[in-house]
Amino acid sequence: MRVRGLVNVSHWAEKTLENLNLKRKFNATIVKEESQTLGMLRKVKEHVAWKSVDVSIINELLEKRGKIKGWKTLTNDNLPKDYGSITELANAIFTNNLNLSDIESIKPWFSLSPPKGGFNRKTKTQFSQKGVLGENNDLTELIRRMI
Repeated sequence: MRVRGLVNVSHWAEKTLENLNLKRKFNATIVKEESQTLGMLRKVKEHVAWKSVDVSIINELLEKRGKIKGWKTLTNDNLPKDYGSITELANAIFTNNLNLSDIESIKPWFSLSPPKGGFNRKTKTQFSQKGVLGENNDLTELIRRMI
């Protein structure tokens, strides 16, 4: 999830964020847990927060914030033909069999709102320094407040 905005972002960081489908503040995406993507996340750790997620948060993001082309809400009726329900799609994404960017009809990012109740930690420092950025263990609770 991208926490910081667009101002004063270096060119290489902007390109990396674009490759991760994090072009705007409060955008979230789901990427495979590989060494390449973890390296990209560590490279832009001053702008993003990340964590390994479970099936329930993927399912919640797809149901409430999933969009298809034309900015229509994702439902069981307009899913790709290979999947009967949003839960099946969430399970496929969780088991690393599928990337969101591999499905053409679904947008590969989720536009979130600012968190209800605000950030309880600083947004300019790392999680280990009482901030939000970097590898954040409390990110699922924060995302639930942003959905």
